[in-house]
Amino acid sequence: MQTQPKQGNWLIVFTVVALAVLPLIFVRGEYGGADGEADEAIAEIQPDYEPWFGGVFEPPSGEIESLLFVSQAAIGAGIIGYVIGLYRGRTERQQSGKEG
Repeated sequence: MQTQPKQGNWLIVFTVVALAVLPLIFVRGEYGGADGEADEAIAEIQPDYEPWFGGVFEPPSGEIESLLFVSQAAIGAGIIGYVIGLYRGRTERQQSGKEG
């Protein structure tokens, strides 16, 4: 009966990997961010629009911008993983305390 949860976990891992890789294989085109799309839409609606203010921090290159973005995602994923592990550990500790 314990083999089913392991199979279910591998199925979830395979599905997540497939969802991440398949669009990269089958979808052709340029992958851009929402900022560029918003700039284009604003320019189309009102060509003489002037922004109120600029960015607080402008990274010196696209690579550094990507690094900061990925670092932010990694920190967020680490925090979420920690919280999930914390709650799971508490639940397991409470269940083992009730059984014993």
